[in-house]
Amino acid sequence: MHHPSASLPSNMVDPGHLDKIDKLFACGVGDHIHLPQLVVVGDQSSGKSSVLEGITKLPFPRDSGLCTRFATQITFRRAQAISTTITIIPHKGATPAYAEKLCAFKVLTHAVLEPVSFSKTMKDVHKLLGLSDNPSDGDNKSTFSEDVLKIEVTGPEQEHFSVVDVPGIFRTATKGMTTLADASMIKAMVPRYMINPRSVMLVVIPANVDIATQEIITLAEEADLDGHPEVGVMQLIKGDRHPLQLGWCLVRNLGQQQSQDNAADRSAVENAFFRDCSPWNELDKERVGVDALRSRLQEVLTSNIRREFSNVKREVLMKLNSAKRALKELGEKRQTPDEQRRFTMDISSRFREMVSLALNSNYSGHKWFDECSTLMYVTGVVNCGEAFADAVDKHGHAYGFKFDYTPEVPGRSNLSSNGGQGLKLRSTPDHPDLEDLISGERLIDDKISTNIIEWLSGLYKSSRGFELGTFDKNLLGTTMKAQSAKWEPLAHGYILDIIHLAHVFITDLLKLVCPSARVRNGIMSVMMEPLMEIYRRALEQVQFVLYVEHNNPQTINHYFNDNLEKSRQKRLRASLEKHATTQPTQFGTTGRSVIALDDIVQNHPMSNAQHTVYEVHDILKAYYKVARKRFVDNVCMQAADYLLVTGPKNPLKLFSPQFVSSLNDDQLEEIAGEDAGTKRRRNAWAKEVKDMELGKKILVGVA
Repeated sequence: MHHPSASLPSNMVDPGHLDKIDKLFACGVGDHIHLPQLVVVGDQSSGKSSVLEGITKLPFPRDSGLCTRFATQITFRRAQAISTTITIIPHKGATPAYAEKLCAFKVLTHAVLEPVSFSKTMKDVHKLLGLSDNPSDGDNKSTFSEDVLKIEVTGPEQEHFSVVDVPGIFRTATKGMTTLADASMIKAMVPRYMINPRSVMLVVIPANVDIATQEIITLAEEADLDGHPEVGVMQLIKGDRHPLQLGWCLVRNLGQQQSQDNAADRSAVENAFFRDCSPWNELDKERVGVDALRSRLQEVLTSNIRREFSNVKREVLMKLNSAKRALKELGEKRQTPDEQRRFTMDISSRFREMVSLALNSNYSGHKWFDECSTLMYVTGVVNCGEAFADAVDKHGHAYGFKFDYTPEVPGRSNLSSNGGQGLKLRSTPDHPDLEDLISGERLIDDKISTNIIEWLSGLYKSSRGFELGTFDKNLLGTTMKAQSAKWEPLAHGYILDIIHLAHVFITDLLKLVCPSARVRNGIMSVMMEPLMEIYRRALEQVQFVLYVEHNNPQTINHYFNDNLEKSRQKRLRASLEKHATTQPTQFGTTGRSVIALDDIVQNHPMSNAQHTVYEVHDILKAYYKVARKRFVDNVCMQAADYLLVTGPKNPLKLFSPQFVSSLNDDQLEEIAGEDAGTKRRRNAWAKEVKDMELGKKILVGVA
């Protein structure tokens, strides 16, 4: 069959616009937005390739084994040198390795494309795409591909023009050629080109079939309802029952025998047919023949491209901004250990800045303190410390000390220090992360016994020996341990409150500096073990302080002697007050109480045992006051303040850049590694940003 040089009539499409469109397709912009293009569609074996061959003057091979196996983009452009370049554009979902392999394919010839070389190239392309020549062979290869073959033809006589040919639609499988799965794939592929609102569809319908049986016409009419422009191409007129927006054109393809004749001139045969054969010579000349079809496409494409170019630029900018925002929302890329470390380091730096403000009570330093009260950590610690000291002072003793030394009332042994409601040990709710630390009751008995002398008497009688005027040295330790029995649950509850305040601070601050729940969970999973170690050290410190207080009562604090002497004086005064008289002053007012010396000498109100018991009481009372203050200070300063607030290894300072630097690659992957879904989204958005940036550069200067 004779093929004239592949040149097109002049002024087909504005060359600058077409060049930009071609570049937009090449850089992947067409994967994200609709671009103006001419798409040739039709049912399988509809003569679509012959029509395309007539328009493009390219010798499409007849031995490719099947009509079109993949979309083919054909571009013509004017240049000084004659060349034909064939490349492959990978489909949108191609893997990086597969895409790289396809992009490496390139066939360049400095001559007009010839049938033999074109046929060989097509076979190479089929092999590269992994297409099966015969599905019945069971090689599990695909018959069709989503990839796009790109053919670029240049020469001094060429005019800028571009067209896309897509596989033909078919309903039934052809044994040894196609399968029903192939039919489904093509039926899904072709509409994606047809729904492009900026494309012009060239719908090819054969003349020897009922138009109602052509599935492509139904798809075209559906697209037409949405305002998509189509040009219908038929080989015989079939009436106007199926009008398309841009109307119909009639062309005559070569017959089977003519197509095998290398000397056959398609244009000459077609022109003679529409000039000499009745009734075809009576039809409107602007609607018959490939030349008329090309002229019609010239008008449609030129108008369509000019109209859509500014819209394309606007959509490229919108898509670019949208993709950048989506990529920014994913945060920094974190697929390698270095990227993951930098990402985690940034979070830890922002975390540390907030910790510094919180520990210095600089709550005006950031708005988060106003939005999240749990970040006011120091305030919470101070309030808990005051509450703890008050609780130990009012409720920490098992027996009430005597202050007036009046005889105890029989049968009245207990009073409630908190109205009988029990004593609440905790002020913070339990955190699920700290279940292993939580033990014991949250409420203890608030009863305080009033019969301390009776109790001490029983202990003294059960432990006395041959001492005269003294008592067993171990008696004070026994009484002190019993008197301070509530210190342990009170201190344990207090330190658990501080631990919970610290842990809630950490988790709440992480939510603010790290919005990703997955990353937060990863950070906490790595931090929990060292955090629990810090918390346990604080609890152990409380137990240590308790052990010291209960093990061997002693003090060098002079307030002990001061308090003891005051208690002895009060007891002596109470025993002598019944002998005292009031001496009036010279002005007739009430004076000081006085007592006769003989009454002092003859005052023997107590037995030896009673005297010893009261002495034990006074010693216990004086020592308990000193020990209580010391115990509260030690628990607050050593267990709470040093280990949980201000110390160098407090829990708030754990998550730091130094901590991140110590993490191994597995830990970094657990914390900051992106899941498969995030990686896919990041790669997709990154590709779209890259494509749109290129598209933006290509469209510079477009109004």
